[in-house]
Order: sequence, then structure tokens, then C-alpha cells
Amino acid sequence: MFIDLLRVRRSIRRFQDRPVEKEKRDLLLEAMLRAPSSRSLNPWEFVVVTEKETLEQLAQAKPHGASFLKNAPLAIVVCADPAKCDVWVEDCSIASILLHLTAADLGLGSCWVQIRLREHDARQTAQEYVAGILGLKEGMVVESIIAIGYPAEQLPGHPRSSLLDAKVSFEKYGQKG
Repeated sequence: MFIDLLRVRRSIRRFQDRPVEKEKRDLLLEAMLRAPSSRSLNPWEFVVVTEKETLEQLAQAKPHGASFLKNAPLAIVVCADPAKCDVWVEDCSIASILLHLTAADLGLGSCWVQIRLREHDARQTAQEYVAGILGLKEGMVVESIIAIGYPAEQLPGHPRSSLLDAKVSFEKYGQKG
């Protein structure tokens, strides 16, 4: 059942030194391209990165939370053309979660690296830095980078007791069931 996949999926930041096979990569791309999109405008675009040098550059996109990209065999940069759709952030996020869940279903680990609204350094945003590395066309923005690979660590799923049930209201905000 799908809920079983959700129960075991964790963000993985340590990967085996093993490439992701083309067949699995193709399934990951298909999952993203099948993502629902507001009014079917599909503002997202994806850049698939496997070259070690580029992965090492992407790992420097921001001071914290990106360094593990240098050891990932695969990264997918989630980009968008904001001029196409006012809800590009949501559309990119939907495609990204489908990527994460497909990776888990294929026995791969993944982890989101936030780029939008993050700084690379005092002179440049993380978005500008990544856009420069990838040669994105003018007007394109980067939401995130998803690191993917065979896990080099096994983390247990979060226990049911750790879920934040208090965040759920019924019928009206604050009303508990």
C-alpha cells in the first residue's frame, strides 16, 4: 500500500558510490513529467546532473545544507519559468514530491536542497549561483535540487507517535476530533 511507502521514506544525505541506472532515471523523469499542474501550464523544467564536477559545484550553492550533493550520483534541479504560471512554486513542489516518492519506490534515497530564497554568499543568491552553473535562460528560477542515489545509510521511518496530530482540526480551526 502507498501508506507503507510513506511510513518508511526518509531524507537520505549519504549515498553509495554507485550510479543510478538509466532505466530508473527514466522512471524518475516520467514521474515528474506526470505531475499535476495548475491549468496544465507546466511551468517546471528539470536539469538532470550526473557529472561529478557539476555536482561538486552545486554542493556549494549555499553555506549550509547542500554539501552532501557532492557525493550524490544524481541530482535533479527543479526550475521554473514564473512568467508561465503564478503558482509555479506549488507546481514544482508537486513534481518534487512525486520524484521523492518514486525514488523511494525504486529503492533509492533522496533529499531536497532548498535553493529558492536562500543565499549563496553576501553578493549572490543561491538561485543566481545555480542558474549560472547550469546556464539557465533569462527569467528562469530554481526552486530546489533533489539529490538521489542508492542509500549508504538506513534510517528508520518516523514512528506514528511522532506525527503532529495536534495540527489537525475538524470542521473549524482549533476544533479537535
